[in-house]
Amino acid sequence: MRTLMMTRYDRMGASSRLRMIQYGDALRSQGIEHSLAPFFDQTYLERRYAGRSILRPTIGAYARRVSQLRSACKYDVMWLEKEALPWLTWAVERALLSKSVPLVIDYDDAVFHNYDQHRSSTVRRLLGAKLDRLIGSAELITVGNRYLAERAKAAGARRIEIVPTVVDLDAYAPRPAHILPRTLSVGWIGTPSTWTEYIAPIMPLLSEVAEAHGARIAAVGAGRAAVAHPLLDNLPWTEDSEVARIQAMDIGIMPLTDTPWARGKCGYKLIQYMACGLPVVASPVGVNAEIVEHGVNGFLASTEEEWTAALRTLLSDPSLRARMGDEGRRKVERHYSLRVWGPQVARMLREVASQGRGD
Repeated sequence: MRTLMMTRYDRMGASSRLRMIQYGDALRSQGIEHSLAPFFDQTYLERRYAGRSILRPTIGAYARRVSQLRSACKYDVMWLEKEALPWLTWAVERALLSKSVPLVIDYDDAVFHNYDQHRSSTVRRLLGAKLDRLIGSAELITVGNRYLAERAKAAGARRIEIVPTVVDLDAYAPRPAHILPRTLSVGWIGTPSTWTEYIAPIMPLLSEVAEAHGARIAAVGAGRAAVAHPLLDNLPWTEDSEVARIQAMDIGIMPLTDTPWARGKCGYKLIQYMACGLPVVASPVGVNAEIVEHGVNGFLASTEEEWTAALRTLLSDPSLRARMGDEGRRKVERHYSLRVWGPQVARMLREVASQGRGD
């Protein structure tokens, strides 16, 4: 069985790496070969995060994707991340998608809101229903949470499976016990855009709590979006170093604002923190409220007062941090690991291939 894995990015893009690429070994163990076909290449993300022009890599991406779509007939399944041709109409995408190869589409973000809630009425008119039509044409839709599942159901999806974003437990582990205690760290991992939207507004709160407890704030991946602060360690993200960066934290945080876009998020950074044995503090938005069991593996906090209380409690109680971290690790082992979900995703793809393309 051959699968065309049509991702949005290469390994540098977290959504592509975690939702699809990391399943490669699990698929091969089940007799499923795959060809990786990213839309954007590494140059695109490097230039984007550096604030440089992305025009040339974007043009190249569309040309590359058209070629990929033309080769799809050689495969048993097309496994597509989000959509084939972003910002082009459904008519264009439908014309280029294979009519004979069954289609599986994965969503880990509410990308449909890029179109149906766009400030431009022209974008809403031309693209607002695009992803609904694409979803209705697929044999299987996999989504990272119930919010996305409800949208897929409303769009007329034939089959929907909720597949959480998972971690490879061979790579993620709690901090080794032999590492000596040091300055406490409240940590976050993400991208420059998510830093600006979710962390920058609460930096005064974080810095006040950290200073009161002799702690520091670790930001992994914020880049130039993070304004320098005496208590802030602004650390670069790399795939090779991200686990060690998280292991060096004592508490992991994931604040969100309660918006349609945020409700579509899949809580991956919480799963990363918990896999490394960290207690967490998170906003009770979307799937966060399912991942975090309040008072068991972390705290859910909505107001500044709740955030302050949760962080102060954890920073002042090392035994509580350890207990909650252990609970989080156990939850990841049961529900959010590649070991659990690799065989299940392989089974889904095999079922779609055996059933073939619908009408």
